[in-house]
Amino acid sequence: MQKKLIRITTVPRSMAGLLNGQLKFMTNYFKVIGISSSSDGFLDQVAILQAIKTIPVEMTRKITPVKDLIAVLKLFRIFKREQPFIVHTHTPKAGTLGMLAARLAGVPNRLHTIAGLPLVEATGFKRALLNFVEKITYACATKIYPNSYGLQEIILENKFTTKSKLKVIGNGSSNGIDTSYYDTKLISESEKLKLKEKLEIAPNDFVFVFAGRLVTDKGINELIRAFVNINDEFNNTKLLLLGPYETAIDPLSDTTLEIIKQHKNIITTGWVDDIRPFFAISNALAFPSYREGFPNVVLQAGAMKLPCIATDINGCNEIIINNENGIIIPVKNTKALFDSMKAMYMLPKKVQRQMGERSRKTIVSKFEQQFVWEAILKEYETL
Repeated sequence: MQKKLIRITTVPRSMAGLLNGQLKFMTNYFKVIGISSSSDGFLDQVAILQAIKTIPVEMTRKITPVKDLIAVLKLFRIFKREQPFIVHTHTPKAGTLGMLAARLAGVPNRLHTIAGLPLVEATGFKRALLNFVEKITYACATKIYPNSYGLQEIILENKFTTKSKLKVIGNGSSNGIDTSYYDTKLISESEKLKLKEKLEIAPNDFVFVFAGRLVTDKGINELIRAFVNINDEFNNTKLLLLGPYETAIDPLSDTTLEIIKQHKNIITTGWVDDIRPFFAISNALAFPSYREGFPNVVLQAGAMKLPCIATDINGCNEIIINNENGIIIPVKNTKALFDSMKAMYMLPKKVQRQMGERSRKTIVSKFEQQFVWEAILKEYETL
Protein backbone atom coordinates (compact mmCIF):
# COMPACT_ATOMS: atom_id res chain seq x y z
CA MET A 1 0.00 0.00 0.00
CA GLN A 2 1.30 3.47 -0.90
CA LYS A 3 2.32 5.74 1.96
CA LYS A 4 0.57 9.09 2.27
CA LEU A 5 2.26 12.34 1.31
CA ILE A 6 0.55 15.61 2.23
CA ARG A 7 1.72 18.81 0.54
CA ILE A 8 0.49 22.18 1.84
CA THR A 9 0.55 25.74 0.51
CA THR A 10 -1.21 28.80 1.91
CA VAL A 11 -3.13 29.48 -1.33
CA PRO A 12 -3.89 27.02 -4.16
CA ARG A 13 -2.29 29.17 -6.87
CA SER A 14 1.03 28.54 -5.15
CA MET A 15 0.37 24.81 -5.31
CA ALA A 16 -0.53 25.06 -8.98
CA GLY A 17 2.38 27.34 -9.85
CA LEU A 18 5.25 26.46 -7.51
CA LEU A 19 4.59 22.72 -7.75
CA ASN A 20 3.15 22.46 -11.25
CA GLY A 21 3.29 18.83 -12.39
CA GLN A 22 5.30 17.68 -9.36
CA LEU A 23 2.36 16.42 -7.32
CA LYS A 24 1.06 14.37 -10.24
CA PHE A 25 4.56 12.90 -10.64
CA MET A 26 4.59 11.93 -6.95
CA THR A 27 1.30 10.00 -7.31
CA ASN A 28 3.37 7.24 -8.96
CA TYR A 29 5.05 6.66 -5.60
CA PHE A 30 2.74 8.02 -2.87
CA LYS A 31 -0.92 8.63 -2.15
CA VAL A 32 -0.79 12.43 -2.47
CA ILE A 33 -3.11 14.87 -0.71
CA GLY A 34 -2.98 18.62 -1.31
CA ILE A 35 -4.14 21.06 1.37
CA SER A 36 -4.67 24.77 0.77
CA SER A 37 -7.24 27.53 1.09
CA SER A 38 -10.35 27.33 -1.09
CA SER A 39 -11.51 30.93 -0.92
CA ASP A 40 -10.66 31.71 -4.56
CA GLY A 41 -12.25 28.52 -5.89
CA PHE A 42 -8.99 27.35 -7.44
CA LEU A 43 -8.35 24.31 -5.23
CA ASP A 44 -10.79 22.12 -7.18
CA GLN A 45 -8.87 22.90 -10.37
CA VAL A 46 -5.63 21.87 -8.67
CA ALA A 47 -7.21 18.51 -7.80
CA ILE A 48 -8.10 17.93 -11.44
CA LEU A 49 -4.84 19.21 -12.94
CA GLN A 50 -2.58 17.35 -10.50
CA ALA A 51 -4.81 14.23 -10.24
CA ILE A 52 -4.74 14.33 -6.42
CA LYS A 53 -7.17 14.49 -3.51
CA THR A 54 -7.44 18.00 -2.05
CA ILE A 55 -8.73 19.18 1.32
CA PRO A 56 -9.59 22.85 1.95
CA VAL A 57 -8.23 24.56 5.06
CA GLU A 58 -8.52 28.33 5.15
CA MET A 59 -5.21 30.10 5.76
CA THR A 60 -4.29 33.77 5.45
CA ARG A 61 -1.03 35.38 4.37
CA LYS A 62 -1.32 37.98 7.14
CA ILE A 63 -0.89 37.63 10.91
CA THR A 64 -4.36 36.55 12.05
CA PRO A 65 -4.06 34.72 15.41
CA VAL A 66 -7.66 33.46 15.72
CA LYS A 67 -7.87 32.19 12.12
CA ASP A 68 -4.38 30.69 12.44
CA LEU A 69 -5.37 28.74 15.57
CA ILE A 70 -8.48 27.41 13.83
CA ALA A 71 -6.33 26.32 10.87
CA VAL A 72 -3.88 24.49 13.18
CA LEU A 73 -6.75 22.59 14.83
CA LYS A 74 -8.20 21.60 11.43
CA LEU A 75 -4.80 20.45 10.18
CA PHE A 76 -4.22 18.47 13.37
CA ARG A 77 -7.51 16.61 12.90
CA ILE A 78 -6.72 15.89 9.25
CA PHE A 79 -3.28 14.52 10.12
CA LYS A 80 -4.73 12.32 12.86
CA ARG A 81 -7.31 10.96 10.43
CA GLU A 82 -5.05 10.49 7.40
CA GLN A 83 -1.90 9.32 9.24
CA PRO A 84 0.56 10.63 6.61
CA PHE A 85 4.14 9.37 6.36
CA ILE A 86 5.26 12.83 5.17
CA VAL A 87 3.86 16.34 5.56
CA HIS A 88 5.73 18.74 3.28
CA THR A 89 4.86 22.44 3.45
CA HIS A 90 5.60 25.42 1.20
CA THR A 91 5.08 29.19 1.67
CA PRO A 92 5.56 30.88 5.08
CA LYS A 93 2.14 30.66 6.71
CA ALA A 94 1.44 27.11 5.54
CA GLY A 95 4.88 26.17 6.86
CA THR A 96 4.27 27.51 10.35
CA LEU A 97 0.74 26.14 10.71
CA GLY A 98 1.47 22.86 8.95
CA MET A 99 4.67 22.07 10.84
CA LEU A 100 3.11 22.93 14.22
CA ALA A 101 0.04 20.78 13.56
CA ALA A 102 2.15 17.92 12.17
CA ARG A 103 4.37 17.87 15.24
CA LEU A 104 1.37 17.90 17.58
CA ALA A 105 -0.15 15.04 15.54
CA GLY A 106 3.04 12.99 15.67
CA VAL A 107 3.72 12.91 11.91
CA PRO A 108 7.12 11.20 11.56
CA ASN A 109 8.51 13.22 8.65
CA ARG A 110 7.81 16.96 8.79
CA LEU A 111 9.43 18.77 5.86
CA HIS A 112 9.38 22.45 4.98
CA THR A 113 10.74 24.12 1.85
CA ILE A 114 11.95 27.71 2.18
CA ALA A 115 11.45 29.62 -1.05
CA GLY A 116 12.11 33.11 0.30
CA LEU A 117 12.15 35.00 3.57
CA PRO A 118 9.74 37.97 3.74
CA LEU A 119 11.28 38.90 7.11
CA VAL A 120 14.51 40.01 5.38
CA GLU A 121 12.88 43.38 4.59
CA ALA A 122 11.08 43.71 7.95
CA THR A 123 12.32 45.83 10.86
CA GLY A 124 11.54 46.46 14.54
CA PHE A 125 8.77 44.54 16.27
CA LYS A 126 7.54 42.96 13.04
CA ARG A 127 11.03 41.55 12.35
CA ALA A 128 11.29 40.19 15.90
CA LEU A 129 7.86 38.56 15.58
CA LEU A 130 8.68 37.02 12.18
CA ASN A 131 12.02 35.74 13.52
CA PHE A 132 10.18 34.05 16.39
CA VAL A 133 7.61 32.48 14.07
CA GLU A 134 10.36 31.26 11.72
CA LYS A 135 12.16 29.55 14.61
CA ILE A 136 8.92 27.82 15.64
CA THR A 137 8.49 26.48 12.10
CA TYR A 138 12.05 25.14 11.98
CA ALA A 139 11.82 23.64 15.47
CA CYS A 140 8.68 21.70 14.54
CA ALA A 141 10.14 20.42 11.25
CA THR A 142 12.39 17.38 11.00
CA LYS A 143 14.04 18.72 7.83
CA ILE A 144 14.28 22.16 6.20
CA TYR A 145 14.93 22.57 2.48
CA PRO A 146 16.13 26.04 1.43
CA ASN A 147 15.68 26.21 -2.33
CA SER A 148 18.97 28.04 -2.86
CA TYR A 149 22.43 27.95 -1.30
CA GLY A 150 22.29 31.68 -0.56
CA LEU A 151 19.06 31.18 1.37
CA GLN A 152 20.72 28.45 3.40
CA GLU A 153 23.45 30.90 4.39
CA ILE A 154 20.88 33.52 5.47
CA ILE A 155 19.13 30.91 7.64
CA LEU A 156 22.40 29.98 9.32
CA GLU A 157 23.45 33.62 9.79
CA ASN A 158 20.16 34.31 11.59
CA LYS A 159 20.55 31.12 13.68
CA PHE A 160 17.04 29.94 12.85
CA THR A 161 18.13 26.30 13.05
CA THR A 162 21.17 24.02 12.97
CA LYS A 163 23.06 23.08 9.82
CA SER A 164 22.18 19.41 10.31
CA LYS A 165 18.50 20.16 9.63
CA LEU A 166 19.21 21.97 6.37
CA LYS A 167 19.64 20.60 2.87
CA VAL A 168 19.54 22.14 -0.61
CA ILE A 169 18.09 19.56 -2.99
CA GLY A 170 19.81 19.29 -6.37
CA ASN A 171 21.13 22.65 -7.54
CA GLY A 172 18.29 24.56 -5.92
CA SER A 173 14.72 25.43 -7.05
CA SER A 174 11.50 23.96 -5.65
CA ASN A 175 10.25 22.59 -8.95
CA GLY A 176 12.78 23.18 -11.69
CA ILE A 177 11.71 24.24 -15.15
CA ASP A 178 10.14 22.32 -18.02
CA THR A 179 12.47 23.42 -20.82
CA SER A 180 10.38 21.59 -23.41
CA TYR A 181 7.51 23.97 -22.53
CA TYR A 182 9.55 27.14 -22.03
CA ASP A 183 11.05 27.10 -25.50
CA THR A 184 11.04 29.92 -28.06
CA LYS A 185 10.50 27.38 -30.85
CA LEU A 186 6.90 26.93 -29.67
CA ILE A 187 5.98 30.57 -30.34
CA SER A 188 5.42 31.26 -34.04
CA GLU A 189 6.43 34.43 -35.83
CA SER A 190 2.78 35.17 -36.63
CA GLU A 191 1.84 34.82 -32.96
CA LYS A 192 4.61 37.22 -31.97
CA LEU A 193 3.56 39.70 -34.65
CA LYS A 194 -0.08 39.66 -33.50
CA LEU A 195 0.92 40.19 -29.87
CA LYS A 196 3.20 43.09 -30.77
CA GLU A 197 0.41 44.71 -32.77
CA LYS A 198 -2.02 44.24 -29.89
CA LEU A 199 0.41 45.85 -27.43
CA GLU A 200 1.43 48.56 -29.93
CA ILE A 201 5.07 47.48 -29.94
CA ALA A 202 6.91 48.56 -33.10
CA PRO A 203 9.30 46.20 -34.94
CA ASN A 204 12.38 48.18 -33.87
CA ASP A 205 11.33 48.65 -30.22
CA PHE A 206 13.59 47.24 -27.51
CA VAL A 207 11.39 45.58 -24.87
CA PHE A 208 12.36 45.17 -21.22
CA VAL A 209 10.03 42.76 -19.43
CA PHE A 210 9.25 42.13 -15.77
CA ALA A 211 7.06 39.26 -14.56
CA GLY A 212 5.77 38.90 -11.01
CA ARG A 213 3.76 40.75 -8.38
CA LEU A 214 3.88 44.52 -8.83
CA VAL A 215 5.03 45.34 -5.31
CA THR A 216 7.82 47.29 -3.61
CA ASP A 217 9.82 44.18 -2.65
CA LYS A 218 10.18 43.28 -6.33
CA GLY A 219 12.04 46.53 -6.99
CA ILE A 220 9.27 48.02 -9.14
CA ASN A 221 9.72 51.57 -7.79
CA GLU A 222 13.38 51.48 -8.88
CA LEU A 223 12.51 49.81 -12.18
CA ILE A 224 10.01 52.52 -13.11
CA ARG A 225 12.48 55.32 -12.29
CA ALA A 226 15.24 53.62 -14.26
CA PHE A 227 12.98 52.99 -17.24
CA VAL A 228 11.76 56.58 -17.40
CA ASN A 229 15.39 57.69 -17.67
CA ILE A 230 16.17 55.04 -20.30
CA ASN A 231 13.14 56.01 -22.33
CA ASP A 232 14.08 59.69 -22.20
CA GLU A 233 17.39 58.72 -23.82
CA PHE A 234 16.12 55.97 -26.15
CA ASN A 235 12.51 56.51 -27.14
CA ASN A 236 12.19 53.14 -28.88
CA THR A 237 12.24 51.31 -25.52
CA LYS A 238 9.20 49.70 -23.93
CA LEU A 239 8.63 48.25 -20.46
CA LEU A 240 6.27 45.30 -20.24
CA LEU A 241 4.92 44.55 -16.74
CA LEU A 242 3.35 41.10 -16.40
CA GLY A 243 1.58 40.56 -13.09
CA PRO A 244 -1.00 41.81 -10.60
CA TYR A 245 -0.80 44.68 -8.10
CA GLU A 246 -0.96 43.77 -4.40
CA THR A 247 -2.09 46.95 -2.71
CA ALA A 248 -2.92 45.38 0.66
CA ILE A 249 0.45 43.83 1.50
CA ASP A 250 3.31 45.69 -0.20
CA PRO A 251 1.98 48.57 -2.30
CA LEU A 252 3.98 50.65 -4.76
CA SER A 253 4.49 54.36 -4.15
CA ASP A 254 1.81 56.75 -5.41
CA THR A 255 4.38 58.32 -7.74
CA THR A 256 5.21 54.94 -9.29
CA LEU A 257 1.54 54.09 -9.75
CA GLU A 258 0.90 57.42 -11.47
CA ILE A 259 3.87 56.99 -13.83
CA ILE A 260 2.73 53.48 -14.78
CA LYS A 261 -0.74 54.81 -15.47
CA GLN A 262 0.39 57.78 -17.57
CA HIS A 263 3.55 56.64 -19.39
CA LYS A 264 2.84 55.68 -22.98
CA ASN A 265 5.75 53.23 -23.18
CA ILE A 266 4.93 51.26 -20.04
CA ILE A 267 2.55 48.39 -20.75
CA THR A 268 0.72 46.47 -18.01
CA THR A 269 -1.16 43.22 -18.58
CA GLY A 270 -2.26 42.09 -15.12
CA TRP A 271 -2.11 38.35 -14.48
CA VAL A 272 -1.33 36.27 -17.58
CA ASP A 273 -1.78 32.50 -17.75
CA ASP A 274 0.98 32.00 -20.30
CA ILE A 275 4.00 34.31 -20.17
CA ARG A 276 5.89 32.60 -23.00
CA PRO A 277 4.58 34.75 -25.87
CA PHE A 278 5.41 37.90 -23.88
CA PHE A 279 8.95 36.67 -23.23
CA ALA A 280 9.25 35.75 -26.91
CA ILE A 281 8.65 39.38 -27.99
CA SER A 282 10.99 40.82 -25.34
CA ASN A 283 14.71 41.58 -25.49
CA ALA A 284 15.72 41.35 -21.82
CA LEU A 285 14.28 40.53 -18.40
CA ALA A 286 14.59 43.26 -15.76
CA PHE A 287 14.22 41.67 -12.32
CA PRO A 288 15.39 44.04 -9.54
CA SER A 289 13.87 42.09 -6.64
CA TYR A 290 14.95 42.76 -3.04
CA ARG A 291 14.65 39.13 -1.97
CA GLU A 292 13.89 35.74 -3.46
CA GLY A 293 14.14 32.08 -2.70
CA PHE A 294 14.85 30.68 -6.12
CA PRO A 295 13.06 32.83 -8.70
CA ASN A 296 11.00 30.86 -11.22
CA VAL A 297 10.72 33.93 -13.43
CA VAL A 298 14.48 34.02 -13.99
CA LEU A 299 14.43 30.29 -14.82
CA GLN A 300 11.55 30.77 -17.25
CA ALA A 301 13.12 33.79 -18.91
CA GLY A 302 16.47 32.02 -19.21
CA ALA A 303 14.83 28.99 -20.79
CA MET A 304 13.21 31.39 -23.29
CA LYS A 305 16.69 32.70 -24.20
CA LEU A 306 16.33 36.08 -22.53
CA PRO A 307 19.42 37.74 -21.04
CA CYS A 308 18.53 38.82 -17.52
CA ILE A 309 19.27 41.89 -15.41
CA ALA A 310 18.89 40.71 -11.82
CA THR A 311 19.88 41.80 -8.34
CA ASP A 312 22.76 40.28 -6.39
CA ILE A 313 20.58 38.18 -4.11
CA ASN A 314 20.35 34.46 -3.42
CA GLY A 315 18.74 32.52 -6.22
CA CYS A 316 19.31 35.19 -8.85
CA ASN A 317 23.09 35.11 -8.42
CA GLU A 318 22.99 31.31 -8.58
CA ILE A 319 21.38 31.41 -12.03
CA ILE A 320 22.91 34.54 -13.57
CA ILE A 321 26.66 34.82 -14.14
CA ASN A 322 27.57 38.47 -14.60
CA ASN A 323 28.23 39.38 -18.24
CA GLU A 324 27.79 35.75 -19.30
CA ASN A 325 24.03 35.18 -19.39
CA GLY A 326 23.00 38.50 -17.88
CA ILE A 327 23.99 41.35 -15.60
CA ILE A 328 24.04 41.31 -11.79
CA ILE A 329 23.33 44.61 -9.99
CA PRO A 330 23.10 45.79 -6.34
CA VAL A 331 19.73 45.78 -4.58
CA LYS A 332 17.70 49.02 -4.38
CA ASN A 333 20.07 50.87 -6.72
CA THR A 334 18.23 52.81 -9.41
CA LYS A 335 21.42 54.11 -11.04
CA ALA A 336 22.93 50.61 -11.32
CA LEU A 337 19.66 49.39 -12.80
CA PHE A 338 19.63 52.26 -15.30
CA ASP A 339 23.27 51.64 -16.24
CA SER A 340 22.67 47.92 -16.77
CA MET A 341 19.54 48.53 -18.86
CA LYS A 342 21.47 51.00 -20.99
CA ALA A 343 24.38 48.56 -21.33
CA MET A 344 21.97 45.80 -22.42
CA TYR A 345 20.32 48.12 -24.94
CA MET A 346 23.71 49.12 -26.38
CA LEU A 347 25.00 45.57 -26.80
CA PRO A 348 25.24 44.33 -30.40
CA LYS A 349 22.35 42.05 -31.35
CA LYS A 350 24.76 39.15 -31.79
CA VAL A 351 26.04 39.51 -28.20
CA GLN A 352 22.48 39.72 -26.86
CA ARG A 353 21.63 36.49 -28.69
CA GLN A 354 24.73 34.79 -27.30
CA MET A 355 23.74 35.80 -23.77
CA GLY A 356 20.28 34.36 -24.37
CA GLU A 357 21.72 31.10 -25.72
CA ARG A 358 23.94 30.77 -22.66
CA SER A 359 20.91 31.45 -20.43
CA ARG A 360 19.01 28.50 -21.88
CA LYS A 361 22.06 26.24 -21.74
CA THR A 362 22.45 26.99 -18.01
CA ILE A 363 18.79 26.20 -17.27
CA VAL A 364 18.78 22.96 -19.27
CA SER A 365 21.97 21.67 -17.66
CA LYS A 366 21.21 22.54 -14.02
CA PHE A 367 17.50 23.11 -13.45
CA GLU A 368 15.55 20.79 -15.75
CA GLN A 369 12.26 19.88 -14.05
CA GLN A 370 12.60 16.10 -14.23
CA PHE A 371 16.00 16.29 -12.53
CA VAL A 372 14.54 18.35 -9.65
CA TRP A 373 11.53 16.04 -9.22
CA GLU A 374 13.71 12.95 -9.07
CA ALA A 375 16.05 14.63 -6.57
CA ILE A 376 13.06 15.37 -4.29
CA LEU A 377 11.76 11.80 -4.70
CA LYS A 378 15.21 10.45 -3.82
CA GLU A 379 15.15 12.59 -0.66
CA TYR A 380 11.72 11.17 0.27
CA GLU A 381 13.00 7.63 -0.25
CA THR A 382 15.80 8.18 2.26
CA LEU A 383 13.36 8.99 5.06
